[in-house]
Amino acid sequence: MRKSLLVLLLWAPLATALIAQPTERLGQAPQQAIEHFLLHNRILDSPQDLDNAPYIVAVQGGRVLGANGERIHARGSLDPAQPSYGIFRQGKAYIDPDTQELLGINANDIGTARFLLADNLTTLAVQRVTQEIRPGDRLLRAEPPVELANLQAGKSAPFIEGHIIDIPRGITQFGVLDAVTLNKGRRDGLVEGQLLTVIKTGATVRDALTGVPTRLPDERAGTLQVFRTYEKLSYALVLSASRALAIKDRFETPQQSQ
Repeated sequence: MRKSLLVLLLWAPLATALIAQPTERLGQAPQQAIEHFLLHNRILDSPQDLDNAPYIVAVQGGRVLGANGERIHARGSLDPAQPSYGIFRQGKAYIDPDTQELLGINANDIGTARFLLADNLTTLAVQRVTQEIRPGDRLLRAEPPVELANLQAGKSAPFIEGHIIDIPRGITQFGVLDAVTLNKGRRDGLVEGQLLTVIKTGATVRDALTGVPTRLPDERAGTLQVFRTYEKLSYALVLSASRALAIKDRFETPQQSQ
């Protein structure tokens, strides 16, 4: 009896750690992953949102290619109270795999620039570049930061299911702490903080005896947490994965999982 009690006492702290929430087990890594991701990625609801944004006319000295530390000149409405602007260029368009509806566009990160002064043209100083700046590149305000600790999963959220449609890093398979793009957003009821279950569709195999094609059961493969929602799209972070995840994998609200 005493031996059994001792084993129970030793096991209890370990069991508590094992059933802790994924974010607790991962420590500060999810917050850091989200901050890094949002620095380099942005979704806009339509191409017009980017077309209507302020744009770069030229780089210091009349050159057309900018580099870190150089000044750039822009046209459009820029707020002096906004210290830093992101530099973006239109990237891929997101099309819903089921309805073929245009859900939004990805704005490719080019760098950031700091507001200096406004005249006929606005002058900014380049702070960071990922590639050469071109005339016509757009300037967007920084989005508010995400505090993972403040995100609250929607306990009464409706049943929502959809698909992972992109991972902006351009790979086909991914895992824990990767950020993914979902084909559902605010209009569908997704909220920031919502936990989602990733479902792998069961493979179709041929029955060795009858020769009949047979679909294997779907399997739970991981957990996502939504950290930024747009009208028709969302970003989510992979908190756990029991196997490699892939674009086109299905997700759903966990309370309805089978």
